[in-house]
Amino acid sequence: MSPHVATAVKICGITRVEDGLAAAHAGAHAIGLNFYRGSPRLVSHELARSVVEALPAFVMPVALFVNASRAEIEQVIAAVKPQLLQFHGDESPAFCTSFAIPYIKAVKVRPGMDLLQYARHYPSAKGLLLDAFVDGSHGGTGSSFDWSLIPGSLPLPLILAGGLNQDNVADAIRRVRPWAVDVSSGVEAAAGIKDAAKMAAFIRGARHADV
Repeated sequence: MSPHVATAVKICGITRVEDGLAAAHAGAHAIGLNFYRGSPRLVSHELARSVVEALPAFVMPVALFVNASRAEIEQVIAAVKPQLLQFHGDESPAFCTSFAIPYIKAVKVRPGMDLLQYARHYPSAKGLLLDAFVDGSHGGTGSSFDWSLIPGSLPLPLILAGGLNQDNVADAIRRVRPWAVDVSSGVEAAAGIKDAAKMAAFIRGARHADV
């Protein structure tokens, strides 16, 4: 068995510059900016650009979309300059690869889904983000899913999301051994408003699991 590498941490749904900085100072590897109009964590181009401009080196800004049009995505790329795209909808592999920026693909996990086949459908993705299936929702629900549904070996780096918080992240990492963990509602004081202490505790939990 190969040694486990340190698990990367992404804090998603950043809506304030101070929250992006707090995530970075706590040790986050990436922060997520949500451009889905149906989300309480939706950010404007101007605010997102301010967050990105404030981030220190080696903290990656990620732009999240759900079935957005090509024009919408290109506007965000031009205004915000994200380093990674995150697709949460029904985007095709050809669409995802057409922006000349690396991307990850999210999938809502439920029993009967062939995650191996899904991962093979997006061979150019930099990772597969596994989230909980909640009907009518596209993430950020705070709901978890049955981790036993995850295949033992996926052809893409695994990013675990869905219902993670400071109390369960260490157990999640030890059980699933993902490349990264992604948290949004689990480190919030209110929808879209991050809690600096919760973010720090979450990242400490992730690091503790790697020891």
